[in-house]
Amino acid sequence: MFVKEEINVVLTKPLSLDGESNDDFRAPNILQRVLSLFKSVRPGTDVTRFKLPAIFNLPKSHLQCFGELVYCIGNDMLSKCNSLESPLERFTAVVAWSISMNRPPVFGSAPYNPVLGETHHVSRGNLNILLEQVSHHPPVTALHATDEKENIEIIWCQHPAPKFYGASVEAEVHGRRQLKLLNHNETYEMNSPKLCIRFLPVPGADWVGNVKIKCHETGLEAELFYKANPFIALRRNHRAVKGKINNSSSSKILFEIDGHWDRTVSLKDVNNGKSTIIYNAKEVLTGLKAPIVKDLEEMWPSESAAVWSEVSQYIMRQDWEKASEAKKAVEEKQRKLLRERESAGETWVPKHFTVTCNKERGWDCSSIKKVVPPAPIVVPL
Repeated sequence: MFVKEEINVVLTKPLSLDGESNDDFRAPNILQRVLSLFKSVRPGTDVTRFKLPAIFNLPKSHLQCFGELVYCIGNDMLSKCNSLESPLERFTAVVAWSISMNRPPVFGSAPYNPVLGETHHVSRGNLNILLEQVSHHPPVTALHATDEKENIEIIWCQHPAPKFYGASVEAEVHGRRQLKLLNHNETYEMNSPKLCIRFLPVPGADWVGNVKIKCHETGLEAELFYKANPFIALRRNHRAVKGKINNSSSSKILFEIDGHWDRTVSLKDVNNGKSTIIYNAKEVLTGLKAPIVKDLEEMWPSESAAVWSEVSQYIMRQDWEKASEAKKAVEEKQRKLLRERESAGETWVPKHFTVTCNKERGWDCSSIKKVVPPAPIVVPL
């Protein structure tokens, strides 16, 4: 599918705390893009198959954005999860790490839909992360990350399902996220909040809905509720997160969670009323650096930053005509490969993951290899 040839790579900074990507990219006029979107879709449309014009795109793929949630972070929250002594302390740290994965989205701009077999392979210190697009329709992304020094493993299977509702688009992210602290024989399972993109009454994009986190080995569980309020008069409640931590065996509430995921989040002990800040977005999501290429010779042709490099270059120059042509060329290449497979009676199989799908559990994945190797792309520490 991907032929080894001269590889060009475009890597940009992750989204910062204020929702702007970086100096490499400035989105064009919002009103112009919104009006063109209304002309293209109807209420109730399944937008997983909708082809956005390049003027709506960020210069990166969804694959890269998912990876950035793990490797682009201001401090090493994963090591903290692993180093704490008590199960309750570790669980609280995992809750904070879960909150850190909510990044301010850019209204009116979306990443590219990854092509089938697209990969993204990045290292941050001892943590090696590998993503692969294991399905195109519906779009499903698998992620595997390992840190052999800390003995940590992450397995994700993500299936966003966006729907258009006239005045908004709501994307529910199906799939399971697992964090394994192998030194403690603990596995934490969690889901993702929904992404709500509003056109009316106030344009914007935010994370909303319920997130559940559970560790079966300790019986600890948490429930978080994300809320957005677009109205200026009620901004103090904007991007609020509230929740609780309890023991599943007794249902006794141990801690209450309250704050804002783009500011600070506090944990209140219900026994003594003492509050502690467990998450500070400014410390975690500011000053983030773009990944860099360490070894171009070892890079796979399927690397996301290479597959979309020409499109990204034109988007960063705001040359929308050439960006659209380059994007169409990437998509047409995939359609050609699909026709060739269908003509030969071949079925595409993921290279790095085993994937299953059933009505009860939906999409799930497991890595073919136990350990993710060091990557040719690294994140500066």
